[in-house]
Amino acid sequence: MLDRKGCVELSGRKRVYVTRRLPEEAMRMLKLKFEVEVWPEEMPPPKKVIIEKVKEVDGLICLLTEKIDREVIEAAGSQFRGISQVAVGFDNIDIEAATERGIYVTNTPGVLTETTADYAFALLMAVARRIAEADRYVRSGRWKVPWGLMMLLGQDVWGKTIGIIGMGRIGSAVARRAKGMNMRILYYDIRRNEKAERELGAEYVDLETLLRESDFVTIHVPLTPETRHLINEERLKMMKRTACLINTSRGPVVDEKALYKALKEGWIWAAGLDVWEEEPTSVDNPLLELENVTASPHIASASIATRTKMAIMAVENMTAILEGRVPPNLVNKEVLKVRPPSR
Repeated sequence: MLDRKGCVELSGRKRVYVTRRLPEEAMRMLKLKFEVEVWPEEMPPPKKVIIEKVKEVDGLICLLTEKIDREVIEAAGSQFRGISQVAVGFDNIDIEAATERGIYVTNTPGVLTETTADYAFALLMAVARRIAEADRYVRSGRWKVPWGLMMLLGQDVWGKTIGIIGMGRIGSAVARRAKGMNMRILYYDIRRNEKAERELGAEYVDLETLLRESDFVTIHVPLTPETRHLINEERLKMMKRTACLINTSRGPVVDEKALYKALKEGWIWAAGLDVWEEEPTSVDNPLLELENVTASPHIASASIATRTKMAIMAVENMTAILEGRVPPNLVNKEVLKVRPPSR
């Protein structure tokens, strides 16, 4: 039997729409179980395409770039069972609307913890020692003096104080790296992490104390109404003039206009940003004009192994949903009351 696109339709197989191509191993796993359609472009599919697809398919595998809001969810057909996000965060999905409709939502936690922590600490080191700036300096032909005592002076990392905002999986992994650098570890979270205190010597402090005493502030919190612009003008002014800010969590946690002012006027030393208020950020973003900003395009989890594991986990989540089982990484557990497994 042929579908309307002229492809062989395997009768009885559930249908999954994937908003971007996954690593080959994950795609093979998915195609063994389901009829699969993948958006073929590098850019994410338009919202109107997703709306049309959820009317027809049984499940959706998506990325953070796709806004799965109430309009999308309410367009889903009665057969639609689940959204499997290839990411830890899920602020792009209307969880309340999905739960109301009995739609399971899953994510991929844990698998990217160490990779993201590696990147956060690499960004911290790069910012402290001005590595990206030094690279531009050499490539532009500005390096004229063989060795200069005052050339591109940076900040030391060994033995300094790190302030970790959010001591969950990734924050704790960053703390382990900081311990290896003999750093004093401060942290702030909405709940205490006694394991990190006991094993890593981390000190639980309020946010103001963390900002005032840290040489490096690194952010590892989800984006919520409470964390949006958590780092604003008032809080940037609390930081040391020699402090560096690192953000590998979500862009809107930091007020970019306030950060630009802080960096331009010297309230803080430098910033390393992997995430932005709007992604991709505009080439006209004034932060990109500053030498004391190290920028990257939301790649903290971008190792070959980790991205493959994330995709496989997303496929496993979707497989469980469509086979009527409770998926291993269910975000909206309340949905089990609305649509119990196997229904």
